[in-house]
Amino acid sequence: MPNLSRRLALKGLGATMAIPLLRPRSARAALPELTLWGPPAGPSITLVHAIANGFLQEVAEKVTFKSWRSPDELRAGLTSKTMDALILPTQTAANLFNRGLGVRLLNVMTNGLLHLVATNQGLTTVASLRGRTVSVPYRNDTPEVIFRRILIGSGIDPEKDLTLRFVGSPVESTQLLATGQVDAALLPEPAATAAILGAGKGGGGQPLFRTIDVQKAWAEATGLSAAVPQAGLGITDWFAAGHQDAVEALQAGLVRAAASANANPEQAAEEAFKELRVPAAVVARSIPFTNLTARRASEMRPVLEGIYRAVAEFDPKIIGGRLPSADFYL
Repeated sequence: MPNLSRRLALKGLGATMAIPLLRPRSARAALPELTLWGPPAGPSITLVHAIANGFLQEVAEKVTFKSWRSPDELRAGLTSKTMDALILPTQTAANLFNRGLGVRLLNVMTNGLLHLVATNQGLTTVASLRGRTVSVPYRNDTPEVIFRRILIGSGIDPEKDLTLRFVGSPVESTQLLATGQVDAALLPEPAATAAILGAGKGGGGQPLFRTIDVQKAWAEATGLSAAVPQAGLGITDWFAAGHQDAVEALQAGLVRAAASANANPEQAAEEAFKELRVPAAVVARSIPFTNLTARRASEMRPVLEGIYRAVAEFDPKIIGGRLPSADFYL
């Protein structure tokens, strides 16, 4: 996922059909109002689901969700202090922290949502990509770095043994794949599911297949955890310092929401599809592949640092020049 200096936006990501969870409050809501911000991408499903089902009623009397859709919008929100809690790429959070912009990481909201989608269902191993053309969105960002690490760790030279075709978005990758211009595409969710379900509709195109789970391939190629924590909930310094009870209640509510969304994908999809701008049926089918979670950042620090080191070796500026210090991880 992107960073502020290199295309931050997570590209890819209403009315709800769920009945709000009714339960007695164990404590007064910590705040009168809170807005949670997220990109139109898979991890925002958890935020919307949490709000729709009353999991955050101890955080604030009124909790709302809004999408941020561009690096400029995110930057402006942080500068003006109108965004206190927001989903963002984990390496972007590190970058902002190291640049002194007052963002800390509360949790990890996905353990990885990248998959290789191919026109040939036999392309199930990294070795099988030799001689192939693979479309990769977000050049010089985390998806490319992760994929290059996987290739190198599997004994494949990214410059010689296959062709990487870079594009600006998952939509462009899907178009190249559907028209047979590439053999495979590296896609995040829900774009991967959308590509597979949409293939061949209307009498054209060809079937597409989910062939490689990038998270598993990462573990096999690097010896690190199969978790690839690409996005998490950032909390601003000023909010964390002044509203500790609300922050703790927020984390507890998101743990419940992630488990509930994973267990009830159709319901979560109906609640979130308008924010993701993807049909509810696609969102529901994508949730099992989105690896939704809400693990505390402090618990995930070793895994996060593995990703940060890989990214920093590619370009240290992506994370602000160094690993974040311990107080970055809430």
